[in-house]
Amino acid sequence: MRVEPRSTVPLWLILSAPMAAIVLAFLSCSLLILWTGSPVLAAYGALLRGAVGSPFALSETLTRAIPLILTGLAVAVCFRAKLWNIGAEGQFYGGALVASLLGTAGLSLPRPWLVLVLLLAGWIAGGLLLWIPAWLKTQFQVDEVVTTLLLNFVILLGISYLLEGPLKDPLAL
Repeated sequence: MRVEPRSTVPLWLILSAPMAAIVLAFLSCSLLILWTGSPVLAAYGALLRGAVGSPFALSETLTRAIPLILTGLAVAVCFRAKLWNIGAEGQFYGGALVASLLGTAGLSLPRPWLVLVLLLAGWIAGGLLLWIPAWLKTQFQVDEVVTTLLLNFVILLGISYLLEGPLKDPLAL
């Protein structure tokens, strides 16, 4: 038996597959909620109120979701190129560090330009961090899964050192 991709995928399958995944996720989570002895509808109501129940809750949800969505889209580009990028988290944090450093450096630019400069600086920093595994892959055929994964830890530990050492707020306890 050989598995081959379909030449055309019917529209009903394209639409029903994500819906089936959502339904299965809710059902499996409902079982876990029931297992704890909690009411399922009350738990989902609390989840909904906590995520979008007020303007503050919605802004917090978007603040946490948008970086994850953009990082997922960045990884999707690599996957489309048939490359594996397991280090997107480290690249995200590296770009965030550079944008934070520039943002607190006192650049005297109008706000729209400052936002654009910070976004570009973060994207460039994240891209440069991906350049290391790309160079190792092209020059020495080192597996990009290993290098991006291991570089992830190096970046996270380096940023942790900076935040607890040289960049630590001297007034913080």
